[in-house]
Amino acid sequence: MSIQKINLSEKFKTFDDPWHPRIVGRLNGQEVKIARLKGEFVWHKHDHEDEMFLVISGTLKMELEDKTLVLEEGEFVIIPKGTLHRPVADEEVKVMLFEPAGTLNTGDAGGELTRNEIEEI
Repeated sequence: MSIQKINLSEKFKTFDDPWHPRIVGRLNGQEVKIARLKGEFVWHKHDHEDEMFLVISGTLKMELEDKTLVLEEGEFVIIPKGTLHRPVADEEVKVMLFEPAGTLNTGDAGGELTRNEIEEI
């Protein structure tokens, strides 16, 4: 195995479509993904997986059933499994995600934003 550094700025330049995560690394059964977010995602939950959202640039609103968290660049939130949530980005936000391999981006909601196959870049 070849150990290589990952340049997130370069990786983000390879795509511009929102709500379509890409895998940029793997460790201990987890996938490290990056995504561009813009607009409102679907309300959903993951029954078996925790998720971590790290804001690389922009402002992300994470709507929960009882409150909304506002995340700025350099901040992250961990969404525990079973927690209903919805990411919202009024302007484009770049995020890094940490989640178990195979986690479906729309969780239990399904729909047109579901990505069954995640490209590794």
